[in-house]
Amino acid sequence: MALPQLKQDATDARLAALSMPLGAAWAVEARGDALARVTKMGLPSRRDEYWKYTEPSSLVDEAATEAALFSSDEAPMFDQIDRLKIVFVDGVFDADASDDLAMDGVTIERLSDVMAHDIHWVRDIYGVLETKGQDPVERPLAALNTAFADDGIVIHATGQAARPISLIYLHRDTSSDVMLHHVVRVDEGASVTVLENGAAAARFNSVTEVEIADRSAFHHVRAQGRDHERRAVTGLFAQLGTESLFKSFTLTANGVMTRNECVLELTGDDAQAHVAGAAVGDGGDFLHDDTVFITHDAVNCESRQVFKKVLRNGATGVFQGKILVKADAQKTDGYQISQSLLLDGDSQFLAKPELEIYADDVACSHGSTSGAIDDDALFYLQSRGVPVGQAQDLLTLAFLAEALDEIENEDLADALRDRLENWLMRRRD
Repeated sequence: MALPQLKQDATDARLAALSMPLGAAWAVEARGDALARVTKMGLPSRRDEYWKYTEPSSLVDEAATEAALFSSDEAPMFDQIDRLKIVFVDGVFDADASDDLAMDGVTIERLSDVMAHDIHWVRDIYGVLETKGQDPVERPLAALNTAFADDGIVIHATGQAARPISLIYLHRDTSSDVMLHHVVRVDEGASVTVLENGAAAARFNSVTEVEIADRSAFHHVRAQGRDHERRAVTGLFAQLGTESLFKSFTLTANGVMTRNECVLELTGDDAQAHVAGAAVGDGGDFLHDDTVFITHDAVNCESRQVFKKVLRNGATGVFQGKILVKADAQKTDGYQISQSLLLDGDSQFLAKPELEIYADDVACSHGSTSGAIDDDALFYLQSRGVPVGQAQDLLTLAFLAEALDEIENEDLADALRDRLENWLMRRRD
């Protein structure tokens, strides 16, 4: 079936502006397959079902819209955490600013290096999980990334990683247009924590594919920085084995447009997948979209989706979350909650929670609410001598607490709480 002409023209213009990186034969084939998917699907438009709440044009345009550089007097994110730092500046690996990539329990390489190898384990994952994630919902921007991303980090956890791996994305070019693609394999019994922070570019397209073996664990904590004009789309694709654990949390502050997609498949019995996020936005230019799809395809698995958004001055928040339980996935425990706190009458929260269940022995629930700060709670705090601005901040942090509680490492959770407190303090009336 032919694409609508406007979508065809937009796709052709975007593809014409890109060039496919070189690599080994398998890498060229994987990228060619991804390009074929993009060409067939076309890049997203507002007419697409899963983009009806979010205008994707700034992610699809031939060139990135310029984004002013943002300076901050805050200490670098996660600076108090003992971590292995890997730095990209506008998508270019900065070896001088990065730590030595050698670390006990894990092997770390650059994608641009391994894609030139004829034989490497990454060929079994690169583009494979992203391709599976295209069914039943098309994700063309992720396929675009698979076709054209020329760098990223490849992580192979063979044991207990000695320290978290921290990916730091610096933005120094007002017109930078960056694609990075990360691949993670976690062997049986191994565990690794990956941190991400920074604005990355004027326009940022990131994909991460994670294969989690039996009885292994993957932890992911991301802070999408304070740059006011950045635009970003991210895709996180993971496959979970028996008794494995996946936990991901994202804090988003500011930005013109951010869309975070997470596609998980639980294929081994007794697996657990937790996805959570907190977003804070101020102003009519702010739009934040969390789109999650979790497939249960094994027995006695658990999934949790916990998303909270605080919006003010005309900001917009979007949540689209689905739990699909296949026929043999008995004893599934699926939980989904999405809530917004609207600090004025101009902001809006758009939600589309979904359950699709084909097994009969399950416990699945979803809920979505939107509202203002509780006047009674606010009055109570003020009656105890708490100034109104501080009282509002306390209630806002309490609202966000359920999402932050999904972070297993308390030091990381405290670092993000501090950032949220600072964001709120700067915006006190």
